[in-house]
Amino acid sequence: MPVIAPWPVRVAGAEREGADAPMAVGTTVDHLTETYRAHYRSLLGLAALLLDDTASCEDVVQEAFIRVHSARSRVRDPEKTLAYLRQTVVNLSRSALRRRILSLKLLAKPMPDMASAEEGAYELLERDQLKAAMRKLQRRQREVLVLRYFADMTEAQVAQTLGISLGSVKAYGSRGLAALRVAMEATT
Repeated sequence: MPVIAPWPVRVAGAEREGADAPMAVGTTVDHLTETYRAHYRSLLGLAALLLDDTASCEDVVQEAFIRVHSARSRVRDPEKTLAYLRQTVVNLSRSALRRRILSLKLLAKPMPDMASAEEGAYELLERDQLKAAMRKLQRRQREVLVLRYFADMTEAQVAQTLGISLGSVKAYGSRGLAALRVAMEATT
């Protein structure tokens, strides 16, 4: 396991000068670049053993190098840079898997009574047939049926809306349903 300083190590005497204190050397950019060239594929293989898709593996390894680059001054022993990278790859892979598991748990589950695609196609076909049959009805019959069954109005509300008597609403509704039934049976 790499040795990481818990805070930036300052050079002795820098506090007395009041200037920005330089950090301890740690891992240099050149050393990190050489480590990248030499061990990128092996780190990718490590991530591949932990994750299931190539894109995620590449993302994890790239993120590991970015994080080590950001914290390179805290790695006291440059020879442990590879160990630090490996541990970062493992930790990032674990995090990626945790996020996947959580997202799978939170995905909306389909309702058990949802219609299949085939049933949806039949419903669409029936709806189209119903619309065609409704267009063939007399205007008043169509108005009464639409207000009564699609707008979910009572017979009294339909009568008031159309300005006709309650008896007329019942008669138009009854005749309209009978005509609709005949038209729908004819299409099947």
